[in-house]
Amino acid sequence: MSEPIIDVKSLRKVYGKGDAAVNALDGVDLQILPGEFVAIMGPSGSGKSTLMNIIGCLDIPTSGEYYLNGKNVSQLDKNNLAGIRNNNLGFIFQSFNLLPRLTAVENVMLPMIYQHNNTDGKQTQKVRAQKMLEIVGLGERLHHRPSELSGGQQQRVAIARALINNPSVILADEPTGNLDSHSNLEILNILHQLHDQGATIVMVTHAFDVAKHADRVINMLDGKITSDDKEKNKNFLETQPVEEMGVA
Repeated sequence: MSEPIIDVKSLRKVYGKGDAAVNALDGVDLQILPGEFVAIMGPSGSGKSTLMNIIGCLDIPTSGEYYLNGKNVSQLDKNNLAGIRNNNLGFIFQSFNLLPRLTAVENVMLPMIYQHNNTDGKQTQKVRAQKMLEIVGLGERLHHRPSELSGGQQQRVAIARALINNPSVILADEPTGNLDSHSNLEILNILHQLHDQGATIVMVTHAFDVAKHADRVINMLDGKITSDDKEKNKNFLETQPVEEMGVA
């Protein structure tokens, strides 16, 4: 059996103190293996976004341990966490987070510019970014700025940017939340293609129809994992009526 690429042990995250303290995560244990496509579901305030932030090295836990690729990253400082993020993780956000003054290819190049151990020259980086945009179907939009792209196209740029440094894990936070149904399906198809090629994907979503695309569905409530059973979650999702799909 493969070693987990993500290994979370007794993770707790507390915001505030005393009577105002909020247990955003309350003793979470989680292992994700290389090549898994995992969806994390839960209502607002369930802890799914806090868990994603810690897995993404954007925050540190109050207690507990988090191992990424076998390395304990639980209490690293901001500089070390930034290095871990840039070298190991690819992020896809609901809001795209593209820089408006940069072209598509320039946005995709950004992670390489900030990767400390990247010795490629600017022209080599540009060629890599262009090839990545071609992979996500934007070979004709290399020099367009975000305002000149549709929502689905902007999210494809974000996916290309997430992939440019060959991350160990792709983290997708509501990746289809701002998209119409057609663009939604296009982005999910790209995620499927990446998964078929061996990518490890962790996706936060509130939408049943999106979660159904994952191989494993984890449900959270009040800072705890309430269920993490592949078949049981699949059966649950398949029983949800169409009109409930995508409702928070």
